[in-house]
Amino acid sequence: MPDGASPILEVQGLQTVFRTRGGDIHAVNSVDFHLQPGELLGVVGESGSGKSVTMMSLIGLLPSPPAEVRAGTVRFGGDDLLRMPARQLRDIRGARIGFVFQDPMTSLNPVFPVGFQIMEPLRKHMGLDRAAARRRAQELLELVGIPDAARRLGDFPHQFSGGMRQRVMIAMALACDPEVLIADEPTTALDVTIQAQILVLMKDLRERLGMAVIWITHDLGVIAGIADRVMVMYGGQVVEQAPVKALFARPQHPYTRALLQTVPHVTGARADRLKVIEGQPPVLSGPPRACPFRARCPHAFETCARANPARVAVGPDHDAACFWDVDRGAPRHV
Repeated sequence: MPDGASPILEVQGLQTVFRTRGGDIHAVNSVDFHLQPGELLGVVGESGSGKSVTMMSLIGLLPSPPAEVRAGTVRFGGDDLLRMPARQLRDIRGARIGFVFQDPMTSLNPVFPVGFQIMEPLRKHMGLDRAAARRRAQELLELVGIPDAARRLGDFPHQFSGGMRQRVMIAMALACDPEVLIADEPTTALDVTIQAQILVLMKDLRERLGMAVIWITHDLGVIAGIADRVMVMYGGQVVEQAPVKALFARPQHPYTRALLQTVPHVTGARADRLKVIEGQPPVLSGPPRACPFRARCPHAFETCARANPARVAVGPDHDAACFWDVDRGAPRHV
């Protein structure tokens, strides 16, 4: 990751709402973050925290209606993706920004061979003829570790195992040499052994290709092994971000600490009792006017119910959105 380089992706004030019969659901609330060239940014949080919606908002993958991106800027290559014509955004999506979805069986088209599905973006975005696209598709399958790639180009998705289907999805996302790859929980549906294989593959590909990666997950163990920096989301907003070592060594938001405590540990011959975060995630039926974690937070006090805390610096490239100073065990002076 180049020192002092300008961000390849910079997001400011992103707000996304889902319009429903019961009222608006404020799924993403004033999210700010950046991604450096060659960096792997881990995005963590419980289901419903806004991780996937945030990333899909960036590149226009949410159905509209009901989704509506109401505010914010997404700077990529000098342009604002949110104000870009749909046709121009489609040219960037899949070419300069790749996306790997969680479930490859529902993301791959079951009626077309995988070779055809890999060749399609190559012909659309890179202008390759059929023969050149096929050669490149074979190279991509070999790159992601699928044996007998030339023959398997003609196979359909159901003829691949879950792990191999995920490798095909990664090959498709890499087809046009993207500058940024967004991976949305790509190992969640796989067994532990296959998860480990995909993680090793992604680390190798990132080092070889030099692309920046956003890795969405609820698994802090995965993040510890692959990320440079971590962004923690809760209630549709960023509550903490830090370099990965700093986050694990000195978490500064009560929610981050609670997440780390839920990671299973084994001491001696027996595993410790699994800890859980008591309570339920917030209902996002309106813009946040108070701390979204206060109902589940052991340190909540009266200020937490009156205002939504802004992120404040708590260390080098480390900030947290909390009125409580977890190190001092007292309210933070801001």
